[in-house]
Amino acid sequence: MSLPSKVRIVEVGPRDGLQNEKKPIATATKLELIRRLGTAGLKTIEATAFVSPKWVPQMADHAELFAAIDKLPDVTYPVLTPNMKGFEAALALGAREVAIFGAASESFSQKNINCSIAESLDRFRAIVDAAKAADVKVRGYVSCVLGCPYEGDVAPLAVADVAQALLEMGCYEISLGDTIGVGTPEKTRAMLKAVARRVPLKKLAGHYHDTYGMAAANIYASLQMGIGIFDSSVAGLGGCPYAAGASGNVATEDVVWLLRGLGIDTGIDLDALVDTGTWISKLLKRESASRAAHAILAKRAMQAAQAG
Repeated sequence: MSLPSKVRIVEVGPRDGLQNEKKPIATATKLELIRRLGTAGLKTIEATAFVSPKWVPQMADHAELFAAIDKLPDVTYPVLTPNMKGFEAALALGAREVAIFGAASESFSQKNINCSIAESLDRFRAIVDAAKAADVKVRGYVSCVLGCPYEGDVAPLAVADVAQALLEMGCYEISLGDTIGVGTPEKTRAMLKAVARRVPLKKLAGHYHDTYGMAAANIYASLQMGIGIFDSSVAGLGGCPYAAGASGNVATEDVVWLLRGLGIDTGIDLDALVDTGTWISKLLKRESASRAAHAILAKRAMQAAQAG
């Protein structure tokens, strides 16, 4: 199969990337991150999560933040709403797209959202029905599609079952997440083949973590399968509190570099993106996880030295 001519990147840094940071991040900093990402050309920016501060303290400012975003006309700002209370709060503030978060592993579902897969799907149906009535789009996430920290390997058919259920209840798109980053290209292809028998490829997105350095390889394998939507996080921010040792999401800078090399235009200004990743990493007092960013910055420094 030929590679997609266009790819849409869903930037998850402001939500998935920051949600597990231990030290509180100022709302103004989050808003500036969202602004910079939009200016760099990202068209879908997951802004925050309407969840209880008890469970995710970093997202306690979700209402204040979402209301204060200077929304660009051609950018969407989806928010995570794992329950009806969160959905209603997001709807009241004018959210036009929300996301629900399920799992392909029973153990992970219990650890992550304290219910079985079947119970989670029942809970999500009520949210999707309410979203339909309000003309709000719903995106579905499936975690642990290539492995679970508690159960090990996850059967591709288990992933297909959950993805199909989310599609049938009304999700317009299903994001398939390698939560602990154990996937390899062949495992990724096998999983996608199973899911694609139930869900059209154009409605599937890849969400790969880079724990073992395989995220870019899995993205390329997904492109070969016909997937044209990928989630990523600026500077590789983020991880999973329920998956010991799991590193962050694949860096958006690395994804853009890969796609550029394949001749696929994302409409994203890579230099501006690198600057944004450098800025937020410095504020968080850490190194960016983007290899492309480090190489680009090194090249800039060398050129500056030669010019000087």
